[in-house]
Amino acid sequence: MSLYILFAVLGAALLHAAWNGLVRLGASRVHAMMVLSAVQGLIGLAMALSHAVPGARVWPWLIASGLVHSAYKTFLTHAYEHGDLSRVYPLARGTAPMIVLVVESLFFGEALSWPEMGGIMLLGLGILMLATGVFTDGESRRLLPYAFAAAAATAGYSVLDGEGARVAGDTAAFVGWMFVLDGVVFAGVMSLLRGGAAWPAPGRVWAAGSLGAAASYASYAVAVWAMTQAPVALVAAIRETSIVFGVLIGWLAFGERMTPAKAVSALMIAGGVILTRL
Repeated sequence: MSLYILFAVLGAALLHAAWNGLVRLGASRVHAMMVLSAVQGLIGLAMALSHAVPGARVWPWLIASGLVHSAYKTFLTHAYEHGDLSRVYPLARGTAPMIVLVVESLFFGEALSWPEMGGIMLLGLGILMLATGVFTDGESRRLLPYAFAAAAATAGYSVLDGEGARVAGDTAAFVGWMFVLDGVVFAGVMSLLRGGAAWPAPGRVWAAGSLGAAASYASYAVAVWAMTQAPVALVAAIRETSIVFGVLIGWLAFGERMTPAKAVSALMIAGGVILTRL
């Protein structure tokens, strides 16, 4: 992986943590995520219509990706209703790199070096360590099934989007149509679950959600492009450095406690990134 791609993915990681912070700011996690998905869908539609329509062999990848992205957002929304950013985010992102590594190695034949595999494992362990507070600090354990389900969905869409974009041969069009499908499915699911209450009234949440949507769209477009240039498992792992940014945002913006365990975990994550560059 070149330094150019590495820094692009690190920038995408920062944007990813930023939009999760914006969701955390909202009074209603559901409202924030609904706005996020709606605006992402509109951005995606504008991008998709400016490119050629994908061929028939690309649509199975797109449909599967849209469904898995919607599942991820549904689980993440429920997890944030039961836990803080510095707990939910590590759990939701932590196990994904290892799942992607196994899937890519077993089913898509991607070969990684020993330092790259060691870096991914160290990265994942560092992320998971950040979540230990849910077991020791008396926080709500109701967030756990939602956060782990979000982690599985993260791994699923990482593989689907990395491989699907390669099949499509046009990252911008693939990402655009994926967000259109994701927006439609997520809005439908949440409307069925919560009715009209799922949609927020005009106001601050639309402004914050729109800003988050732009950050999220840019973040993921860069990540999917990087997956067409470098091993999917490696890109997915480096993108998880967003955990470090998420912990810093939680500490600086929301006053969440910075413990020695969090600091050590952040160093492990940084060490994992360094290992992937050896």
